[in-house]
Parts: sequence; structure tokens; C-alpha cells
Amino acid sequence: MARAVAEGWVGVEALAGIPGTVGAVPIQNVGAYGQEVAQTIAQVHAYDRLERRHRTFASADCGFGYRTSLFKQTPGRYVVGAVTFRFRRGSLGAPIQYAELARRLGVEVGARVPAGDVRAAVLALRRSKGMVLDETDHDTWSAGSFFMNPFVPPGAVPPGAPAFEQPDGRVKTSAAWLVERAGFSRGYGTGDARVSSKHTLALTNRGGASAADLLALATEIRAGVLARFGIELQPEPVLVGCSLG
Repeated sequence: MARAVAEGWVGVEALAGIPGTVGAVPIQNVGAYGQEVAQTIAQVHAYDRLERRHRTFASADCGFGYRTSLFKQTPGRYVVGAVTFRFRRGSLGAPIQYAELARRLGVEVGARVPAGDVRAAVLALRRSKGMVLDETDHDTWSAGSFFMNPFVPPGAVPPGAPAFEQPDGRVKTSAAWLVERAGFSRGYGTGDARVSSKHTLALTNRGGASAADLLALATEIRAGVLARFGIELQPEPVLVGCSLG
């Protein structure tokens, strides 16, 4: 993201600080602060392990959605080898679409500011939430946000919960709000598997937790939210060889 800003490539400045590789981002349709990579991806070049051939997918054929794609929906089939991006050129970032980021920048939603300022503001926000890796800070020892924001029918949104209407008639609400109101506050947990003290959606390893410990914590949280609100949260990380109870 630093290179994109330096080169004047607009459209990924709000994704600053997200770890990973170029080949991984289309699988998850990585996104943050109102941007997602689907907005700038032109093509994905992948090897199809089922048909045993190389294939090129146009962006419209990638099945991009909220934190998902064709590649995530068919696990194990495709190996992404390269991604072609199409950026606009300029010094101003894309219009700010996220209220928290707009407040940090001191502008209204929809405004445009220098891309470098957007990147710096995003990094500052992510650091404040323990979302930029720091070897000395155990709050950053996580896989990022563990649960995705759920999409529910309008009548299923709990009173007082954030609600964002979607084109398909559903409403997106806040997983963090649900987790906190279900009784899982920052720092919750036992042993070395705990909710981050900075960000409710980050499940952290304080140094000695096992994968089983973290999955047990995630299972407890998901069950608590389901019991309290009737909404079943889905994990954002891809679980390999295991599942939530």
C-alpha cells in the first residue's frame, strides 16, 4: 500500500496495515474502512486444480462479495498465481466511505483527501485497535477481526445495534456490538487465549495458547451471541482442518 500511495495509484490507501500477500487478497476480498480489493482488481490469474489448467478470471467472474469470492467458496480448487489491478492515478485518495475514518481526518463522508493522509490515518486507527503487528504488544498477536459483520433481515437487528441497509434488502450490523452486548468484553477469556484489550473482534494469543484454546474461545463467543440475539456469527479467518463447535 505504501508503494501504491507513492506511485499515485488510487483505491487501496484505506487498506494500509493489512498483512498478507497479493495472491491472498482476492480470496478473502480483503477490505477495510470502506474499501475492498474488488474495487481495483481487473483480473485474477489462477491454476485450476480440478481442470488442471491455468485460467484468467475477470473481476466480474470472481464472485466477489463481503469478505468472500469464488476462490473462497470453492476451497482447495484454485491457486492464485497473479493479480492484475486497475488503479486510477492521482494524489487524492478515493472518496472516504467510512464514518470513523472521516472523523479521524476531520472531513465529511464522501470527501477526498491526499492518499498519504488516508494511509497515515488508517495506520493510526489500526494501531489504536492492536491491528498492526508489534512483537511487544500481545494485543496484536491475532488473526485480525475473527468474526464477520452479519447480514440479517431488517427485523432481526437488535434495538440499538448499528444498522446499514443493503441493496438486497438485508441489513448489515456490527459483530463487535453483538459480542460486547453478549457479555464478552475486551480482555475476556482465561489463560493465554483472550479477547484483545483494544478491539472486541480480535482473539489473541497472549503467548502460550493453542489453536484449540482459541477455537474454544471463539465457540463460546459465537454461542453466547446466538443465545442472546439469535444471530450466528461466522468466522472471517479460513479454518483449515478444524471448525467451531
